Amino acid sequence: MKHFDVCVIGAGPSGFAAAMRAIDLGKSVAIIERGNIGGAGIYNGALSSKTLWELSQKYQITQDTNAGYTIFDSEVSFTSVMREVNKAVHCRHAQLKAQLDYFIRRDKITYIKGSAHLLSETQIEISAPDHSISTISAEKIALAVGSRPRYLADIPIDEKTIVTSDGISSFQDFPESIVILGAGVIGCEFATIFSNFGQTKVYLIDKAPRILPFEDEDISRRVAQNLEQNGVHIHRGAALKSMQIVNNKVEYTLCFDDGHEETRTVEKALVSVGRVPNIEQLGLDKIGLELSPRGHALDSDTQTSISNIYAVGDFTADIALVNIAELEGRHAIEKMFNLSDHPLQYSNISTIMFLNPEVGSVGMNEIEARKKGISYKMACLSYQYISRAIAMCDTNGYIKLLVSNDDEMRVLGLRVIGNHASSTLEALALMIQLKISVKELAELIHPHPSITEGIQECARMLLGKSIIKPDVFNKDLKCYSVSKDGRIEDLRFNLVEI
Repeated sequence: MKHFDVCVIGAGPSGFAAAMRAIDLGKSVAIIERGNIGGAGIYNGALSSKTLWELSQKYQITQDTNAGYTIFDSEVSFTSVMREVNKAVHCRHAQLKAQLDYFIRRDKITYIKGSAHLLSETQIEISAPDHSISTISAEKIALAVGSRPRYLADIPIDEKTIVTSDGISSFQDFPESIVILGAGVIGCEFATIFSNFGQTKVYLIDKAPRILPFEDEDISRRVAQNLEQNGVHIHRGAALKSMQIVNNKVEYTLCFDDGHEETRTVEKALVSVGRVPNIEQLGLDKIGLELSPRGHALDSDTQTSISNIYAVGDFTADIALVNIAELEGRHAIEKMFNLSDHPLQYSNISTIMFLNPEVGSVGMNEIEARKKGISYKMACLSYQYISRAIAMCDTNGYIKLLVSNDDEMRVLGLRVIGNHASSTLEALALMIQLKISVKELAELIHPHPSITEGIQECARMLLGKSIIKPDVFNKDLKCYSVSKDGRIEDLRFNLVEI
């Protein structure tokens, strides 16, 4: 039986990152993968869906008749679009495979194709595609098992007519109509994608009073408005009573908060109600590894209830994002070999919601701050007053900056909705991690014209020395403080320079 310092089960973002970090440390590494290198981070996940979003954004530009020019005879083919998506997927897959092959040739890593089953805390049985069985052992194990879309027992998901995100690629053409169950990030992103292409009538089912309930109400409201302006019909306060396939179409019935019911028929349905970790056949119950009721590892800073086994990526109950998965994979390896001097920090996670326009976020929003009883100050600036947005002829957006309501005025969080939102996050993430005051942000020299100048103007507004004055443009600029008990004080007309 061959023995390794580290065995990584899964070659998605977290597993690949873990394996590469272990190589850095000179450890003998085995990586086991039953599917594709790159996992859902590439296939049917982040890269494929974001490529689809980028293409939809580019296509929508061709439909813009308010930009000083008009494009005639624009057309779009689903087959051609998916061909471009597949090019992106294959490009990234080829990069990862080339790197893996490089280390395989140099005996730095052993790659094993097959399904893993834990026989003990250190022994792993592998079932290969040819049905052969082999066993290896490892001092440390990283479970980077990934996840898959969650199925609902009462919905006949066939990945053709009623699909999850995994089944989008099975479409032969843009559907004439589609209903999306789930108004979280992924549901809203696919609503954006299909409505951008303009070939599909999109219906979005939202059981809650508003979409994106984890975000501040103003963000949720603006996203909903943009979706509706793009032709999306949002079923608000609607519980799904039934969804079935009838004559190769989808018939669904909704129960609304006021008691009435409504039945509609569409060509396709997309079920987007979360993801579940791939833990079947792993033998976790046999070795006694503790799991949450939803099947996630109960871990402490990636270390599970079995001290030499670590959980990373979608197997943890933390945010399921590629950047977090990679961070956890690397951190787990460092912790295994006592090279980590601090636990992982999740307070400055940067995320992008690929909507229309995109939404960038880092740190706390107002919901989180109020829930934690934190007193804060907030400044909000419309894109109308940012030169870069004016130059882009796209002022549909705004910036929200939160800081602590004390003398330090530390940066707590940022939300940006609008074009180039994702380009605004990195500096703020660092400031949150280092607990830097907004006073430093106000004095940075930003490139001009850029969207980040709007963040600087928010900082100046909080310090009472903005160039664009909130008491003049009080409909588009907001600035207020919120006490620990939730009392709000409008600061637009009584800011004193600090």
